[in-house]
Amino acid sequence: MILLKNGAYIDWQTLEFKHADILVEEGPDGGLQFINPLTPDPLPVRLAGSPEGRVESPAPETPRIIDCSGKFITKSFANGHHHAYSALARGMPAPKKNPENFQEILQFIWWNLDKALDLELIRLSALVTAIACAKNGVTFVIDHHASPNAIDGSLETIAQAFDEVGVGHLLCYEISDRDGADTAQKGLHETASYLSKNQGLVGLHASFTVGDKTLKNAVALACQTNSGIHIHVAEDQSDEQQCIEHHHQRVVERLSEYGVLQFPKTILAHCLHLDVHERSLVENAPAWVVQNMESNLNNSVGFFNSNGLGQRIMLGTDGMHSDMLRSAKSAFFAGHNFDAITYQETYRRFRNVHNYLAFNKFSGDGDNNLIVFDYDTPTPFNTGNFFGHFLFGLDSRQITHVVSNGKLIVENRRLTTLDENKLLEISRKRTFRLWSLMNK
Repeated sequence: MILLKNGAYIDWQTLEFKHADILVEEGPDGGLQFINPLTPDPLPVRLAGSPEGRVESPAPETPRIIDCSGKFITKSFANGHHHAYSALARGMPAPKKNPENFQEILQFIWWNLDKALDLELIRLSALVTAIACAKNGVTFVIDHHASPNAIDGSLETIAQAFDEVGVGHLLCYEISDRDGADTAQKGLHETASYLSKNQGLVGLHASFTVGDKTLKNAVALACQTNSGIHIHVAEDQSDEQQCIEHHHQRVVERLSEYGVLQFPKTILAHCLHLDVHERSLVENAPAWVVQNMESNLNNSVGFFNSNGLGQRIMLGTDGMHSDMLRSAKSAFFAGHNFDAITYQETYRRFRNVHNYLAFNKFSGDGDNNLIVFDYDTPTPFNTGNFFGHFLFGLDSRQITHVVSNGKLIVENRRLTTLDENKLLEISRKRTFRLWSLMNK
């Protein structure tokens, strides 16, 4: 157990500020106990085997005490759409051809990178991503993975890496026909194998690389495993153009016809180039949408507009980085020129991923996932002006402690679960092998 003392707790839903010591229980079902710091004996607990209702003290387990004087405590963050496999791309050599459009960005950069991955590089990418998430206050990640030449065991490899760091996860493999029917079948098999033992989703790349047979099989697998589909949707106009040319309908119409939208666990990433009818289909389905503003800006594919999509919109990073506060600010600063997004709406989308996870009963994002901010604000900070501080004051660099499932995984800005310096040294060395493979 952990005892956070003398801090100011901010309820992530009501934005109420509460001054109390917080006893944090460990485990996926662990909760919080708020204790008045003036109480003489603040740690009564029910002992195992005690009669119902009997309370004894002192506690059989001495909690780890963390002094949070002058600091703010709130629920940690979650990422609605990530790509851990891209973690070792930072600073990589230029592609063989300078991409001139989105299709070439995929072909010459990302599809070149994912083909070079093996299980060792997948593990390193996941570890590096999980560390970055943890230090940015992100304790749960919904990831979308691709490694067409190393599919078998890839999801379990990522899961183990995330577990080692202490970050919760909801994984999927990006099934696609772009590398042939055999590779698509391997993706389906890896997904089925992983979902037989773990929570997760059935991943698809995008409509334009997924044939009818694979789409049908993926939806059937989602039904069999009580899961949902995680897919890129109309990220670029070319996705819509291909769908009209080859299937004589638009992307969301096709997905709806095959049953993708029927699952409340389904995640539709991007959704930039949807017409009015497609937006209506999304709004009236139980599926969720993930906005990835910085990735869209980087790829010059357009701007997200929530009009007609409903309220089930959350935020992701699309592999650009692991800083959800940064993504929220980008969603607002770019979005208020193209979207009906306010201070409050930005925060609602930022936190909506918790609602997605809770509604679908996924584990790993309970109340005992917390962050401690060392935010030395020069102005008053309270419920009434929280949103202004959220957008213009709070920064991930101010996060000093991170608690995941009741376990302290970041202490005084340093990871506690792994030797971060040693791992990053290994990662820097292994990255050269990845880049060499990409240039072959």
